[in-house]
Amino acid sequence: MKNISWRLVAVVVIIVTAIIYVLPSIKPTLWPHKKINLGLDLQGGMHLVLEVDTEKAVESTVERISQELRSLMKKERIRHSGIKRIEGSRIVVRLQDQKNVDDFEKLLDKEFEVLRILSKLTEDEIFTVIMDLPAKESDQIKKLATEQALETIRNRIDQFGVSEPDIRLQGENRILIQLPGIKDTQRAKELIGRTALLEFKLLDETHDLNAALQGNVPPGSEILYATKEDTETNRETKIPYLVKKHTQLTGANLTDARVQIDSQYNEPYVSITFDKKGGRDFARITEANVKKRLAIVLDKNVYSAPVIQEKITGGQARITGSFSTDEAHDLAIILRAGALPAPVNILEERTVGPSLGSDSIRKGLFSMCVGGILVIMFMVIYYKGSGLIADFALILNILLIAGGLAALQATLTLPGIAGIILTIGMAVDANVLIFERIREEMSLGKTPRAAVDAGYARATLTILDANVTTLIAALVLFQFGTGPVKGFAVTLSLGVISSLFTALILSRLIFDYFLIIRKTKHLSI
Repeated sequence: MKNISWRLVAVVVIIVTAIIYVLPSIKPTLWPHKKINLGLDLQGGMHLVLEVDTEKAVESTVERISQELRSLMKKERIRHSGIKRIEGSRIVVRLQDQKNVDDFEKLLDKEFEVLRILSKLTEDEIFTVIMDLPAKESDQIKKLATEQALETIRNRIDQFGVSEPDIRLQGENRILIQLPGIKDTQRAKELIGRTALLEFKLLDETHDLNAALQGNVPPGSEILYATKEDTETNRETKIPYLVKKHTQLTGANLTDARVQIDSQYNEPYVSITFDKKGGRDFARITEANVKKRLAIVLDKNVYSAPVIQEKITGGQARITGSFSTDEAHDLAIILRAGALPAPVNILEERTVGPSLGSDSIRKGLFSMCVGGILVIMFMVIYYKGSGLIADFALILNILLIAGGLAALQATLTLPGIAGIILTIGMAVDANVLIFERIREEMSLGKTPRAAVDAGYARATLTILDANVTTLIAALVLFQFGTGPVKGFAVTLSLGVISSLFTALILSRLIFDYFLIIRKTKHLSI
């Protein structure tokens, strides 16, 4: 009796807990808990495969090193005939005079040990050295760029407010993204794919813009454009700016970015806040360039180029433009999440409509009902009263799977529904093994109670072996699978565990109730 009481309490607690977790999915007002999440194939949404352009990350690192090299050579008074990046990831330095060559080599040994010297050449008294990054260093930069891109995209999507996104690495430089339930796919793609490199650059006001537009761009400068849209005609115009290539400050020191409304023009803008180091640098830059124009550049597009009227302290600035509220909100998100270390390209894109998802749910549930009814009918016809016990355990098994999905906040996919249907067959399979053992024992002349004890004792080990091997396969699928495959593994794992519980504990409890408490003398099997 004590054994029955303990099992009864455990069964009641587990079933009540499962009901509590399932209730929000049936009627959300009954219980303020999250309901079962539906996957991309069931509620619609967007599927993307992105490729991180890791070569650009290497090129950016080499460009940064070349800028540092130029600055240090200027500081150390090492004269050169030119420093430039060639072939994407190589640096060429040209020097004259042996003293400059010696000082340059000392500087390399002291500050730039990471650079690999490919060739040295002296021709017409000009010393030329070509350098790049070693393969090991380049591979590390590519790996870090992919990992950082993954985290940056995850942060952007989390702030965008997508429930249960699936974001994971795929291969060496690809990122798989699944966004269930998202409707504005174009806005999501723009949010995910923008590099969001924020730079503050001074305008080149000493050279002629028109001459630069004709192709005579002065060294150290570049032409960037600002895009203005006419709200009445919806036409875009591009305004050219001659901007110095040297970046005074980047968005790496940003701590916050928020949407504000301009009280004068009643238009949204993005207010940005720097950390202490960024605030000091911004104050120093504005103090040294009073009455000059400072361009705020995002992904090579000029958003504004105001005149610095005075030193700006406090570590705050604003980005203005012809923003809609959604555009300003998305810009704030990507600035808070940080810039991508390299551009990303969309390799694969699929959009699943909600109507297709609801049709999948309807067909999946219909197939589950048909399969369940056929199994229930078979068990009743073949095993009679004992078949009813197995059918009751089967219904509770489905309830426990649904409760497990809700409790773990797992995502139910179309293959996941297939996993539940498979579990329906597997759940009664354990009962079939037990019932056949009981029949064998009763044919030997044992009493119903002795036959049930022997049947469970002899079938339990076989049931455990079969289900544990299935569970191992499901866990492997969960670990290495993606998207729908992972959804199948989740429901299969939950189904294996719940079927073990219903077959070995729940159904045995019902048999003991009739045989021990009700003292039934005849067993319908």
